[in-house]
Amino acid sequence: MAVLGAAVAFAANALSPHRIELGRDYFAGARHVAPGPPAGTNTAATAAGSTNSPQELLAAHLRDIGLQLADSNQVVQFFHDPRREQDGIIFIDAREDEQYLAGHIPGAYQFYHFYPEKYITSVSQPCLTAEPIIFYCNGGECDLSLEAAVYLRDNLRLPKEKLFVYGGGFGEWVTNGLPVELGQRNSGQLTNLVRTAAGPKAGALKP
Repeated sequence: MAVLGAAVAFAANALSPHRIELGRDYFAGARHVAPGPPAGTNTAATAAGSTNSPQELLAAHLRDIGLQLADSNQVVQFFHDPRREQDGIIFIDAREDEQYLAGHIPGAYQFYHFYPEKYITSVSQPCLTAEPIIFYCNGGECDLSLEAAVYLRDNLRLPKEKLFVYGGGFGEWVTNGLPVELGQRNSGQLTNLVRTAAGPKAGALKP
């Protein structure tokens, strides 16, 4: 009976104007699925656009600990501000002695927070009267500037509104060809440090 029924069905389909083509794949479109995001993709972040830049992340981190980020343009403006000549604006180099003596932003005070007793006397009064105060170290992954700023803020009770951290640090300062002071603070030995593959070296001071 089954064989007979199948034979009748095939014969009817062959004679029908709406016959089914047995070799055709009627479900090809149904099986095609548009590709989605790879596994592990954060679809919310993708929809919102690109992720935050390193500078934006650093600025957010500084805000969380009560500090402000200063970019290179802002730092140059601070440096050329006439108030800096009377310590109305001060720079604080948070690096160790060897690095500071090898070159620092002209007129910058030094405060290496691992030995605060060595530097606190020289920086206390300028920090209390200056506004703003710009802390820096080598930049990049260097956190000495953040740590120095927090230490002086907490111990001298400095208002957070006047505390800035130069994210690019001394590395960016040198790369931008800005003047560098050698030796002690206000030594008068000004130069430019030109970065090469072998590291920084002294160069002619740009006018």
